[in-house]
Amino acid sequence: MTTILVDADGCPVVEESIKIAFQYGFKCVLICDTAHEMHRDGADTIIVSKGADAVDFVLVNKVQKNDIVVTQDYGLAAMVLAKRGFAIDQNGRYYTEENIDQLLYARHTAQKVRMAGGRLRGPKKRSKESNLKFEENMKSLCEKVMMLNN
Repeated sequence: MTTILVDADGCPVVEESIKIAFQYGFKCVLICDTAHEMHRDGADTIIVSKGADAVDFVLVNKVQKNDIVVTQDYGLAAMVLAKRGFAIDQNGRYYTEENIDQLLYARHTAQKVRMAGGRLRGPKKRSKESNLKFEENMKSLCEKVMMLNN
């Protein structure tokens, strides 16, 4: 059975992910640390200790071929792709073999700027359109996974 795994720490589309998992008959698992503990109907929850990348390590060990991961972490997305899973961010952007290297490089460059004392602009305020784009692209991804599983 396909599972939708949600990197739930600070994820703005938890409810949407659960709803879509239910619509497609997929299992939904929320993974969060003790600082972001949450429980939602329709999803299993795994709570891990606080720590750098603790959620990521648990999630990547759970993901199987053709599972879907919701995350905004490029490093985690790269590991999911390596395990032949699918990854999507909270705005509906697919992580793919074609774009992951560029995203990882951009993250690395931004870290270098911050470490040198530079400042970068934060993300834009979340909009309803972002949620709609996520839902639309997540449903398309679920359709693709269903076809692959048949």
